[in-house]
Amino acid sequence: MPRVALLDIVRACDRWLGVRQFADWDGAWNGLQVENRGRVTRLAAAVDASLATVRQAIAARADLLLVHHGLFWTPRLPWTGPHYRLLRLLLEHDLAVYSAHLPLDAHPRWGNNALLAAALGLRRRTPFFVCKGRPIGYRATTRLPRAVLLDRLRRAVGGEVKLLAGGPTVCRKIGVVTGGAGAELKVAAEEGVDTFITGEGPHWTFGQAHELGLNVFYGGHYATETFGVKALASRLARRFRLPWEFIDVPSGL
Repeated sequence: MPRVALLDIVRACDRWLGVRQFADWDGAWNGLQVENRGRVTRLAAAVDASLATVRQAIAARADLLLVHHGLFWTPRLPWTGPHYRLLRLLLEHDLAVYSAHLPLDAHPRWGNNALLAAALGLRRRTPFFVCKGRPIGYRATTRLPRAVLLDRLRRAVGGEVKLLAGGPTVCRKIGVVTGGAGAELKVAAEEGVDTFITGEGPHWTFGQAHELGLNVFYGGHYATETFGVKALASRLARRFRLPWEFIDVPSGL
């Protein structure tokens, strides 16, 4: 079985994703979050670094877990109780963790937004939706009936989609920002789209979507963000000739 230096994989991810060029949410850390003893023989990819995904990665005999949502958002102090149990699992099973949040949203080839837009058949995409100083989403100009777009999104995410039908029945300017961008409908509308696709949003956005004349599609935070980690793991697997597995732990949210 191939054995690859962990730091070689980390350097490749850092370079491909440009992680040091991105600002992110306070507390988030893009890059290597947990080391192992230095070698990788099998990759696992998951949307979230959680107790459930760590356990499944261990069961899959992975020694590097690639995630979109990493371990660090708020201070994990002290390392007791569930935090200690998670850390002990990672160390006892020599499982490293690499996380890429906004860099993996924004990537033009392997990013969540580019890949979801491609799955919807949106071509000639341009950058859209500035977050932390950089555009992370994509937009496209087209002429697509809203009902057709709804069906495409259902198939792309493999489940139900919530539609706030506040805009035109034929979508012409469509913006895509996966995850939890639903609270930013005004930002999307100000950038000139009539249809906004994201993962989830708060209750009050129902009224706001109609006030703004905006179609809003909520495809699920988890479901819209499975694309990037799969693409990154697949690229690494080809580059370093390593097996990989997607750890699917859907939140339903």
